[in-house]
Amino acid sequence: MDKDAENLMIEVQLLLNAVYLKYGYDFRGYSEASLKRRILRNLAFSGYRNIPELLRHVLCDKSCFEKLLLDLSINVTDMFRDPLFYKAIRDQVLPDLKKLPLIKVWHAGCASGEEVYSMAILFFEAGLHQKTQVYATDFNEKILIAAKEGIYSLEKIKGYTSNYHQSGGKSSFGDYYAARNKHAAIHASFKKNIVFAHHNLVSDGPFGEMDLILCRNVLIYFNRNLQNRVFDLFNDSLDQGGYLCLGSKESLRYSTCSDGFEDFVPKEKIYRKTLGLPV
Repeated sequence: MDKDAENLMIEVQLLLNAVYLKYGYDFRGYSEASLKRRILRNLAFSGYRNIPELLRHVLCDKSCFEKLLLDLSINVTDMFRDPLFYKAIRDQVLPDLKKLPLIKVWHAGCASGEEVYSMAILFFEAGLHQKTQVYATDFNEKILIAAKEGIYSLEKIKGYTSNYHQSGGKSSFGDYYAARNKHAAIHASFKKNIVFAHHNLVSDGPFGEMDLILCRNVLIYFNRNLQNRVFDLFNDSLDQGGYLCLGSKESLRYSTCSDGFEDFVPKEKIYRKTLGLPV
């Protein structure tokens, strides 16, 4: 590593330490490459000359910190993103969950809620909506507010509609939202059994006895140690025989709790907790 790159990473670590000490948000276990990219993007749009100047403003101006927090948050998501994943959930996971008297689902790192409502539609179409309790969590309060509102641009809805049909959806996607000017609002009936709550995967504890946990395209931004911590958190939160769903570039394999899971749908990164199940 050359001297300039080394100095840059030192400045990044100083900024992250300051954020943790001042506001309690811990990004120190995130991927260095991802952090550097997001912080430099914040610099480009904020107009600060360098990271030390940004650090001073973050410490003295909470609004500056909140803008940085948005840049450090992982908010890239779509409804029915990776349609074949949702088809696998529809065809292979829901028939098993249907046997349960109550289904508990945790969307960890739910961002602005698109994937939460995608799953709600799948459960509705499978006749499971009424016996499903969903917990949708994120560490960013502003993003959680947007997720709870469930309002998305009609321009994006066009792509979501295509994803929905590719995932095996047979209904008219328009039945699931109300168009308002240039936006679409998810029908309130899909929100009744969803609890949106603050939870930080870096520092908070488990959710107990979940039947299905979804955390897709979040762990790729964490370093290996933090990934292992989160996998242990999911393992502690998941009931025996429950399912863990990751993003296409993420893997449970080589983690500290890998042996307790089987590859249920390997191509779509759907795992099933098997440790302790009768043989």
